[in-house]
Amino acid sequence: MSSPTDLRPYLRTLDAETLADLLHAQAERDPELRQALENRFATQGSDVAEAHRLLDTAVLANNVEYAAKAGSVLDTLQRLLDAGSRADLAPLARRTVDDISEMLEQIDDTSGEVADRLDRAVELYARACVARPPDPESLAAWILEVEFDGPGRPAIELADFASALGEKGIARIQSTVDKVLAEQPSGVKRETAERLREELAEVSGDVDALVAILAAKPPRVDVSLKIVRVLRAAGRHSEAIAHAARALTHDKKEEAPPAEKDPLSRKDFDENPAAATYLALREESLDAGRWVAQRKTALARLRELAAGSTQAADELVRALLGEDRADEAWRAAVRFEASLPVRVELADARSVAHPAETIPVYRDHVEELITRKDPNSYREAARQLRKLRTVHKKAGMAEEFSSYLGTLVEIHKRKTRLIAEVKAARIAIPKPVGA
Repeated sequence: MSSPTDLRPYLRTLDAETLADLLHAQAERDPELRQALENRFATQGSDVAEAHRLLDTAVLANNVEYAAKAGSVLDTLQRLLDAGSRADLAPLARRTVDDISEMLEQIDDTSGEVADRLDRAVELYARACVARPPDPESLAAWILEVEFDGPGRPAIELADFASALGEKGIARIQSTVDKVLAEQPSGVKRETAERLREELAEVSGDVDALVAILAAKPPRVDVSLKIVRVLRAAGRHSEAIAHAARALTHDKKEEAPPAEKDPLSRKDFDENPAAATYLALREESLDAGRWVAQRKTALARLRELAAGSTQAADELVRALLGEDRADEAWRAAVRFEASLPVRVELADARSVAHPAETIPVYRDHVEELITRKDPNSYREAARQLRKLRTVHKKAGMAEEFSSYLGTLVEIHKRKTRLIAEVKAARIAIPKPVGA
């Protein structure tokens, strides 16, 4: 007896509306299937349906209302993903990314609010794809369209989509990148292909290819540091040491008295990628109408550096704040572990709308102040504890603050000056368990 034909390859060729009609018709004939679908709708489908409804109506709203509705959709996606939902959330996440991208083409987003939603949408789409991988070649085609035919956004990092792309998807992207490099001697498309080639080498773990790509770039400190990190991560420590030595020797030979700066250009940013040069490049490129193309590669460079040091992470955060992209700056600070002072500064602004997210930052700050072991720091730690108590209340987590404070006091109970400052700040110290 022959085995039944696998219809899934054919079904994947059908559009969503056709599949919905076929499934609905079958559910009308099959009570068990209908009940199963109704149960899924009751638990998760209603949230997804409401999210689609919000997107349907969002296009008619103004910028502020659109950003709010898009933010609600993203909150729903994140909540379902965090809960480990078994629903396929990739279609909704993909639609959200595409909708926000289209909206940015039609509006003047000077505040950067809608652009912030786009970056978050891409991150959630990547998570949704990892949770329930879509057809890898379709995903690869979408990434290639965004990268080569889009308006310069959204920013996509292949590493986030690598597991969902799999070998087939990666091969599709590699093929297109190779073709562009062969056909485009210069221009934005070639720059994009060169960046993707580097990301492909990282994703595939091809250390030799990645080192060769980096070594072919003009000599810069950040490039040398990345080569050293790549070699060390691969366990090739002697090569890493040798390269670091060569780079140091080259830097010393190149030392010269500082010359007067040329007019600001992309070259200035490449030689000194930091918040100041990024924002200056932004002003110049906006005036020339080139910022959309310039931003993607410049921001990619700052993110690359941010992965290597706290100082570089701070520069990335300051660059994003300079563009009034507070949400994106927050995510960058968390992802790349910006310095504690920078994270506290961001938390002070973010605690109003997103109090729960800022709790870990304030706790880190309290611990850091306590480790200084001086009266002024203990007094400041007590002030921060009052702020932390307020943040917990805003987040609906007042009981967790009591538990946290009880543990903190128990750990530092011998620091009598600290305990005195906490009491002076009118913070009720929980009684020890069993007291």
